[in-house]
Amino acid sequence: MKIGFIGLGIMGTPMALHLASAGHQLYVHTRSQVPETIQAAGGVRCDNAAAVAREAEVVFTMVPDTPDVEAVLFGENGVAQGIGKGKVVVDMSSISPMATKTFAKKINDLGADYIDAPVSGGEVGAKAGSLTIMCGGDEAVFERVRPLLELMGKNITLVGGNGDGQTTKVANQIIVALNIAAVSEALVFASKAGADPAKVRQALMGGFAASRILEVHGERMIKRTFNPGFRIKLHQKDLNLALQGAKEIGVSLPQTANAAQLMQACAAHGMGDLDHSALVKALELMAGHTVSPD
Repeated sequence: MKIGFIGLGIMGTPMALHLASAGHQLYVHTRSQVPETIQAAGGVRCDNAAAVAREAEVVFTMVPDTPDVEAVLFGENGVAQGIGKGKVVVDMSSISPMATKTFAKKINDLGADYIDAPVSGGEVGAKAGSLTIMCGGDEAVFERVRPLLELMGKNITLVGGNGDGQTTKVANQIIVALNIAAVSEALVFASKAGADPAKVRQALMGGFAASRILEVHGERMIKRTFNPGFRIKLHQKDLNLALQGAKEIGVSLPQTANAAQLMQACAAHGMGDLDHSALVKALELMAGHTVSPD
């Protein structure tokens, strides 16, 4: 197929490469220079999103935030100016569920279809083609693009209609953030109490407290490897989506609000571009103690 891919960052580049490796022709557009790996895989650089949409049967978008998706789709030389009947937009960004419903309707009004398909799994999952993909949209359209999604992910679920994929991603980010906060508190407590945090983590991995967060991010906290797989500022954005949505539907999310404040503290100290496991640094600042030496 002729596939469009807009947004070739940490996540987008390996995802697009999986599509190219399967023999699909890529038409790409990104804010920065097109990576050499994409060019080597035969990716055709387009001057704007409209040009991508004119060439491609299915257009994937993978950009940071709701305004970015809106600009890519409906801004000057956006996807909407090149999309046509029978084509599909698949937005794999993590954005507002409410805005997604609006975007989907506007694309549908142009005769094209829309799937929201945010992902979880980070850079590691993107490179391995093992992402979890949470989808919202029409079932027939989902089945049409599913073979493409299967090149990028393993756990692929159609949750419901447009917006439901994004709602699921927000729920995912709540769970991940609260787990990171819990692991952070546990390791700060254990370390300041005088225990070896590495051995504490090892012991906890054999019990009911075991989790992927304790396994992967707990190790990051101990080894001080905070190079980004998923940046604090992006997780902060997702938690803001959760709190905004909670306000709209009248739900209280007190623990989410607390995790958002910890990430805000990190961002205020210039750590917004670190991996979200660096949330532990906010607790370390309050404790006057680090889990292990930097």
